[in-house]
Amino acid sequence: MRYAIPGIRDSGGGSVVNMSSIAALVGLNDRAVYSAAKGAILAMTRAAAIDHTEEGVRVNCIAPGTVDTPWISRITSGYDDPEEARTRMQARQPHSRFVTPEEIAAMAAYLVSDEAGSVVGACMIVDGGMTAR
Repeated sequence: MRYAIPGIRDSGGGSVVNMSSIAALVGLNDRAVYSAAKGAILAMTRAAAIDHTEEGVRVNCIAPGTVDTPWISRITSGYDDPEEARTRMQARQPHSRFVTPEEIAAMAAYLVSDEAGSVVGACMIVDGGMTAR
């Protein structure tokens, strides 16, 4: 944001979308440092939104849940049965599947669109219901 916001402001305004995580919002086992880092992104997003909204720069963030990326394979590869571990991870999701990268991209596209003109300092949760539990 340090380098992007001046350019966005000088070009007439626009939008910044930061990536946080549901770990910023709920406790996760063995993820204290990760959660703190993602919580910092959320707090920084909100503060920057207030600092720059009058300059025509909207700042928001997305808090994804478990997204179907190569990260899942790295996590599950350490198990005796990686496919079973993947299935168990998927079953924990309230909507019974992982979030897709395309769903995260669609939220980002919305946040930078004119239709989101009043979305300022928001944390958009895309997690298939994980934080609703």
